[in-house]
Amino acid sequence: MDQTSQTSQTYRVTGMTCEHCARAVTEEVSAVTGVSGVDVDVEAGTVVVRGSQISDEGVRAAVEEAGYAVA
Repeated sequence: MDQTSQTSQTYRVTGMTCEHCARAVTEEVSAVTGVSGVDVDVEAGTVVVRGSQISDEGVRAAVEEAGYAVA
């Protein structure tokens, strides 16, 4: 597998306050094409998305679908 095609992007997400929030965001963002991993840090308000050829618009839409906003 070509590791050079893997990237990671950090998003600041507002409105997350608990583990349920983290699960909702993880579930939605994981469904975006190209995403291979999602790490949510509720306290920091960040979501790190890993994968290849990930659509920024797709990630933002997935976060909004989960009920939160990308800052």
